[in-house]
Amino acid sequence: MMKQFFRNKNFTVGFILTSAVVLTALISLIWTPYDGNKMNARVRLQGPSLSHPLGTDQYGRDTLSRIMVGAGNSIVVGLVTVVMGLVVGVLLGLASAYYGRWVDESIMRLSDLLFGFPAVLTAILITSILGPSMINAMLAIGIFYIPIFARLTRAVSMTIWEREFIAAARASGISDWATAWRHVLPNILSPLLIQGTIQFAVAILAEAGLSYLGLGTQPPHASWGRMLNEAQTFMNLSPWMAIFPGLAIAWAVLGLNLLGDGLRDTLDPKMARVR
Repeated sequence: MMKQFFRNKNFTVGFILTSAVVLTALISLIWTPYDGNKMNARVRLQGPSLSHPLGTDQYGRDTLSRIMVGAGNSIVVGLVTVVMGLVVGVLLGLASAYYGRWVDESIMRLSDLLFGFPAVLTAILITSILGPSMINAMLAIGIFYIPIFARLTRAVSMTIWEREFIAAARASGISDWATAWRHVLPNILSPLLIQGTIQFAVAILAEAGLSYLGLGTQPPHASWGRMLNEAQTFMNLSPWMAIFPGLAIAWAVLGLNLLGDGLRDTLDPKMARVR
């Protein structure tokens, strides 16, 4: 099965890029070249060198160490927000597709309402009440993802509910939610997996944007977006402070997008031919 995926160039390249980010995040849990939060004024604003391969920031903190720690934070944000949106969205989408009528109408209008508040605006609202933090940023992004997965689940499961094997399962006395779990959900996993991979990349980008605005991860904790925010003051003196976090964001987002494209081409060959 995996050979089929790796025949796709997008999947292969995306898998390599994404694996590098995940591996970096895992390594950062047990080792980094330096303590990412430790300040050292004697080496502040240094360029790349043997002792600091990616240079240091305005406080003398090692940029490589902070990028490694930031990779872990980005993975956590992407994972938590996608799981949050996926679980709630799938439940709502299944209920909407099965019950229809006022249930469907209510859920879809609620989705429209949530779509009217992008992740950044939702984050501003939440952080103005609860205060800026990575947890509140994840909550805002996760809420924004709920209608995305709800609409997708509704669209792909509506035809499944009309199939003969679903009627047979219900006739045998299996409850509606048991039928959805055993028979409907396995048949819609492919589009959900593809969408989840793509939204993972969007979550990393959104968290970086929120941290850049000061609404996400707070100092002294490392975040790629926060590093970009701190680097803008020193662009003329230390351009590498912005270049390397920016490359890290681009690397992760590109890898996940290619991975999602590869999954879509492999799991849905019709889409590959259309493209």
